Amino acid sequence: MSEKRVYEMYINGEFVSNKGETTPVINPSTKEIISYIPKGNAEDAKVAIDAAHNAQDAWAKLPAVERGNYLRKIAQKIRENSDMLAKTITQEQGKVLGLAEVEVNFTADYLDYMAEWARRYEGEIIQSDRPNENIFLFKLPIGVATGVLPWNFPFFLIARKLAPALLTGNTIVIKPSGETPNNAFEFAKLVDQIDLPKGVFNLVSGSGSTVGNELAANEKVGIVSFTGSVPTGVKIMEAASKNVTKVSLELGGKAPAIVMADANLDIAVEAIKNSRVTNNGQVCNCAERVYVHKSIAKEFTDRITKSMAALTCGNPLTEKIDMGPLINEDAITHVQKLVDSAVAAGASITTGGKRCDRDDGYFYEPTVVIDVKQDMDIIKEEIFGPVLPIVTFDTLDEAIALANDSEFGLTSSIYTQNLDIAMRACKEIKCGETYINRENFEAMQGFHAGWKKSGIGGADGKHGLEEFLQTKVVYLQYDLNKQ
Repeated sequence: MSEKRVYEMYINGEFVSNKGETTPVINPSTKEIISYIPKGNAEDAKVAIDAAHNAQDAWAKLPAVERGNYLRKIAQKIRENSDMLAKTITQEQGKVLGLAEVEVNFTADYLDYMAEWARRYEGEIIQSDRPNENIFLFKLPIGVATGVLPWNFPFFLIARKLAPALLTGNTIVIKPSGETPNNAFEFAKLVDQIDLPKGVFNLVSGSGSTVGNELAANEKVGIVSFTGSVPTGVKIMEAASKNVTKVSLELGGKAPAIVMADANLDIAVEAIKNSRVTNNGQVCNCAERVYVHKSIAKEFTDRITKSMAALTCGNPLTEKIDMGPLINEDAITHVQKLVDSAVAAGASITTGGKRCDRDDGYFYEPTVVIDVKQDMDIIKEEIFGPVLPIVTFDTLDEAIALANDSEFGLTSSIYTQNLDIAMRACKEIKCGETYINRENFEAMQGFHAGWKKSGIGGADGKHGLEEFLQTKVVYLQYDLNKQ
């Protein structure tokens, strides 16, 4: 995979080039250019939106089960090309190959899962106050959906946005991240091999300020689904607001993990370590700050430090390692700034604390930071790297208050063997998800949604499917001759 590929956008069932500039894609493990993608513009986005708009009526008229069958065909193509797709993801994003393989297979399973909803999503019949009248509530597609993707789970996020949109009768335009677009272009090649009607799926590359803005601001768009940072989410809301376009946003996270005095430390240490270093620490829903009861703080710290220090970093395509690189140099700078500011404010490092001693990529050491205070930036800001700050507490009330002291509210976790504590955590931690005695990883049949600045709306399961539906109520009066 050393050759430099040149990709084309996919619009209205055809691969097209805008005949303009291209943008290089960098392998974060080697800093080498691995491909070039079109530097799309607002006009390219408009053409793709028009194609989706023109295809939507006919697509919506197909029975849902037929739409679901197209999802199954895509899933099958993914499985047939899983090795290539996993290596593509690892090369451009840096996640370990095993996790890339999980992402690819989970994506195929997700498409099949959403296809199963074809015979299951429903409207309602509502009781009328009048004789000889029925009130029907229909669940109908919104129209054209647009999806703006992140770089950390780039392949799965295609399916998370495309599958429920297409199954419910919408058409879609996808914009991949400029950091990790190759997998999306390979996905488009697979879609092109099935008989999906033209315009139902479109792929446009380019910057957020041009292509992304058009995907949010265009009057023909019915819903824009975005996963990424809070500042970019705010810009998408602003762009969508002029047409009162629906937005579904998964934004940042700062997941608290609470370790109670009665916690099973074997489970807690392993789960929190895995949560912190999965995808090289670049997951918005994984543990970003740990609150440990003072009575077990030393034992927990010793064990998590040993566990983190044992991890190895390197190129996931050529080395047998536990972690790959961060996405780019800016990510390294951001992580180092937070670690340094914590140390300057009185925190201590028990392992790690700097970039790895190698020149070939953006590698950062697995890091544990102790003596951390709640007002430090490392507790307030999203780290998005393999760094684990630890704060101690005395009481459950204090721990819950600390966990809730954040502008984010995506996920959380608690480790305890006490049912009363677990149930209090379920109700009192202000996050969209709480994991008890397990790692932070959602199920496709659940509902992944953030509170506060972590987002609006959500994804997965029945409720994620309904993000792409709107309701219409019909009042039908009958037997008019008897009135």
